[in-house]
Amino acid sequence: MNQSAKIQEEPATVPPAPVYRKYGINGWEEIEGRVIIEAPVGLTVNGEMWLTFMCTPDQLDALAAGFLYNEGILQSPEEIEILRPCENNSNVDVWLNHPVKRPNKWQRTSGCTGGFTSVIIPKGLKPLPVTLRITPADLAAGMDQLFHVEGLYQEFRGMHCSGLSDGVEIRCHAADIGRHNTFDKLAGLHLLQSRPMPHKMVLTTGRISSEMLQKSARFGAEVVVSRTSPTSMSIALADRLGVTLIGYARRETFIVYSHAERIETT
Repeated sequence: MNQSAKIQEEPATVPPAPVYRKYGINGWEEIEGRVIIEAPVGLTVNGEMWLTFMCTPDQLDALAAGFLYNEGILQSPEEIEILRPCENNSNVDVWLNHPVKRPNKWQRTSGCTGGFTSVIIPKGLKPLPVTLRITPADLAAGMDQLFHVEGLYQEFRGMHCSGLSDGVEIRCHAADIGRHNTFDKLAGLHLLQSRPMPHKMVLTTGRISSEMLQKSARFGAEVVVSRTSPTSMSIALADRLGVTLIGYARRETFIVYSHAERIETT
């Protein structure tokens, strides 16, 4: 991001803990507790309203930047002049240092809460080289790290979390009600941090669909690991783009759906 860009820190969005009624073996009791926040957040680019995210209103600067990166609207943080969530987190205002055209048609994806993309078949993405080698122990350690570092997921559980690893440690992580949103947040965090990562592996709790795989390949993740399943389209896309796609990752077992050559077992 250039020197003139202005980034505004997001204010706290945690409301007072409400009171609920819990039923158990001893009957009814009143408990305090917080629930996952789901909210509409608008995206305005160069003064024009583009769309509304349905998301967890956290890390909104990363969500907006990552979404625009994954859509091919911007390539580097130097293109961003202003990146500013509004005070009540109902909108993210992005100003770029060049004109952009709002896509005429958004395709609703299969992501949770219905994500949007203007790119169904990725253009310009080339097969990723095989530079990252990992072991089954690396996979288990990565998933274990993800569950320990992501605080919102630990607190609420009823949401998705994802992490971007260099193959050894998780460099950034995000949680959201929408699994596709977590991938946009990862892309945005990586973009805004501008920290070099020669190797990239994505770990997530969510199902891997085609748009999830596309987002991963866009920011150069050679390996994508999920605790649950991939879809048929994501497997075909992973095979085409040279991505090692792994599902049902547990401590001692996992299934490799494409490019198993990156997994070292001896």
